[in-house]
Amino acid sequence: MSQCVQLRLLRLLLLFSGFAWGISVVGVFVSWPEANQLLQDLGAKSIAYDPMLDYWLRMASGAFALVGVLFIWFAFQPRKYAVVLPLFGLLMIGEGMVLMLHGWRLHLPPFPYLADFTACWFAGAGILWLKNSARA
Repeated sequence: MSQCVQLRLLRLLLLFSGFAWGISVVGVFVSWPEANQLLQDLGAKSIAYDPMLDYWLRMASGAFALVGVLFIWFAFQPRKYAVVLPLFGLLMIGEGMVLMLHGWRLHLPPFPYLADFTACWFAGAGILWLKNSARA
């Protein structure tokens, strides 16, 4: 596979990762009832309003969205950030491991945790495999 094709695939994986993390920006802006409904659509039970849970939702959503911004940033300039790409590939694999272990431990239904785990491992492994294509 040519260096150019590898770099394009790397960019796609970085964009995919950015979207996967960045989608959580929704949690920063939706109301509590809307967030509660979105979580129920993913299989959670209804969660009574608690100001601290509301705050933690915004905190976690903001942090995840910012990680997504970093992946997207790297996708546009992978050569400039080639040195950190392996760390972010490992971040994806590490997060996938956390999701897999706790999804299994909690006996969750396969969706969404297996999809999340697979996406993390697929993108993380791909980033690690293609990382050298960003080195000029």
